[in-house]
Amino acid sequence: MTSSSALFQGQTPLAVRMRPVSLDEVAGQGHLLRPGSPLVTLATTDSSASGSAVSVILWGPPGTGKTTLAQAIARSSGRRFVELSAITAGVKDVREVMQEALTQRDLYGQSTILFLDEIHRFTKAQQDALLPGVENGWVVLIAATTENPSFSVISPLLSRSLLLTLRPLGDDDLGALIDRAVRDPRGLADRVVLDDEARAALVRLASGDARRALTALEAAASVAGDGDIAPAAPLDDDGGDDEDADPSDPGSATPHITADHIAQAVDRALLRYDRQGDEHYDVISAFIKSVRGSDPDAAIHYLARMIEAGEDPRFIARRLVISAAEDIGMADPQALQIAVAAADAVAFIGMPEGRIPLAEATVYLATTAKSNAAYNAINAAIADVRAGGFGRVPMHLRDAHYPGAKRLGHGKGYKYAHDSEIGIVAQQYLPDELRGRRYYEPTTHGAERDVSVRLEKIRRILDGT
Repeated sequence: MTSSSALFQGQTPLAVRMRPVSLDEVAGQGHLLRPGSPLVTLATTDSSASGSAVSVILWGPPGTGKTTLAQAIARSSGRRFVELSAITAGVKDVREVMQEALTQRDLYGQSTILFLDEIHRFTKAQQDALLPGVENGWVVLIAATTENPSFSVISPLLSRSLLLTLRPLGDDDLGALIDRAVRDPRGLADRVVLDDEARAALVRLASGDARRALTALEAAASVAGDGDIAPAAPLDDDGGDDEDADPSDPGSATPHITADHIAQAVDRALLRYDRQGDEHYDVISAFIKSVRGSDPDAAIHYLARMIEAGEDPRFIARRLVISAAEDIGMADPQALQIAVAAADAVAFIGMPEGRIPLAEATVYLATTAKSNAAYNAINAAIADVRAGGFGRVPMHLRDAHYPGAKRLGHGKGYKYAHDSEIGIVAQQYLPDELRGRRYYEPTTHGAERDVSVRLEKIRRILDGT
């Protein structure tokens, strides 16, 4: 094994080596890092001014920088940094940290940052052990969680901390992070060349997770160099860099990472999918048309393609809600409820588990009865209104509650439907100009078959026939 291959064997992972040493290097989370924000203030406050520091709870998906922010704040402020994991730490560990923090403060005037990862895994008793230190300022608690703190963190601790929400990294942030990792001496130090297509694939596969992007980059670099990363460029005869070396040349000393290397590294095929391009629109179009066409297998296939390509699951859920109303409608009114429930579930639990309610809603919508009668009805009514096809509201339907309305004839002759034994009375509801106009024409599919029969009877009663 060569010395250069040690870059990828038995060493600190690239994602850890590239962890920012200051807030200036943090990718994304601009909404939390504005001048004067709590995190920036915490990072710039002198370590001896513990009374001015406030504890925070960082809530966000994996790979968004919770640990990174905590460590960068500790380095920037000069505070002592202690890290505990809720998976392995117990009440005894917490109390020891609190006692040591109190000693450091009283003897040396140094405050302590306690970074507690996965705080949602702490029991109530364990979280209670944090309260004295947080309340008395012995430690500045920075807690991280991927679950909603409102349900997993005790109220006294929440009330003594700021809750800050981290967002998945955007494509630009991930791209900048990848570029820095390729160039930075802590990272790959320009020992590889990254194709534009490979870079885009990394961004897409990361789905907002910085750790995933850097882990895939490191693995792909190893694949590209066949486990052996050579110097950045071959030396020419006079001992200098060969400026004519072509990184894209297979014979060049610098490994060239391609999209194929990314696919090999992550052991998955790279989808040709651009969230702002043709593939985005083509696949979602095929997805909805497969649902409309009652082919659950095709619909699930296109759903899988979008999920694997990193498509925003909220976008998929919105399209399912639209399809439930447009393509299924009154043939199965429950379809809309299921689609909305899937959208709520995705927002609540996130990905990757969100794929399950999306799949359930997709299969339900694809296999149930279809009708676009309600969709056609509103479109036809809007077309009439836009064309000027509307008139005055009939006098007997107008509001008669305000003073003087009855003198104008408002409400005169109105028949209260509930006074009828069948709950329907013969009277005109449409304006005179549209009398007899039909917008909703139900089909005979699914539940709309019963609606069709019932509506025919209703219309005969309304018309007095």
